[in-house]
Amino acid sequence: MLSVTTADQTKLYVKDWGNGTPVILIHGWPLSADSWDDQALAIAEEGYRVLAYDRRGFGRSSQPWDGYDYDILSDDLAAVIEQTDAQGAIVVGFSMGGGEVARYMSRHGGKSLVKAALVSSVLPFRLKTDDNPTGTEQSAFDETAAAIRADRAQFLTGFFDKFFGVNNHPDAVSHELLQWARDGALQGSLKATLECLKSFSSTDFRADLAAFKVPTLIIHGVDDQTVPIDASARLAAMGIANSTLIEYAGAPHGLFATHKQRLSDDLLQFFAS
Repeated sequence: MLSVTTADQTKLYVKDWGNGTPVILIHGWPLSADSWDDQALAIAEEGYRVLAYDRRGFGRSSQPWDGYDYDILSDDLAAVIEQTDAQGAIVVGFSMGGGEVARYMSRHGGKSLVKAALVSSVLPFRLKTDDNPTGTEQSAFDETAAAIRADRAQFLTGFFDKFFGVNNHPDAVSHELLQWARDGALQGSLKATLECLKSFSSTDFRADLAAFKVPTLIIHGVDDQTVPIDASARLAAMGIANSTLIEYAGAPHGLFATHKQRLSDDLLQFFAS
């Protein structure tokens, strides 16, 4: 395990597995780097160096009061790349983690990156506005924040049912995996959970899409109830040059668990191409 210290002295927990070309895995909300373990193992076993870190406020990283906007989160990614000497790296962002990738491309010029992948990503803009009619109403995000404040554990139970699609397909994942996901999410601070909800729901990444200068793979489930594909991946694919979109028919948001082998295979094929 590595520890990376950011500009504001936040300590980030980093897993460092294997050897070879660096692959940086950025987790989604409200999970930790552990959510990537199946893919991290598969990628490391194929001869890559995998770096998976807990976002500030989550998992085993420090839980500062501030710093949950995407400018600072992308600065955290920059610190991980610099302090682990991850030159010529491939970066993969899941869900909220796609935002760090996009903002790193625009704010840091994509320094040291050679490829990018976006899995179930929130790009380009989650909020419904006059010029973003496919987004989600602010009231829905407000209701989510209120439910988290009222009873976070209860909220997460229903959240992960949709996240993994078990409300439509009861056998999509095991009951034990659902419990694991909820327990992992509860490791994060309440403050970080609420602040990151605000960040990924309100940050407009449409202007960041032009900053992608590397080959980019976009993977998304067609039946994603958490980040609907019409409001995300299909739009992002149109805005990112040199991108390839792979749609998983019938798949939900949590592809790292429900379609873990296919996801690992598609990522590895992209890395090697």
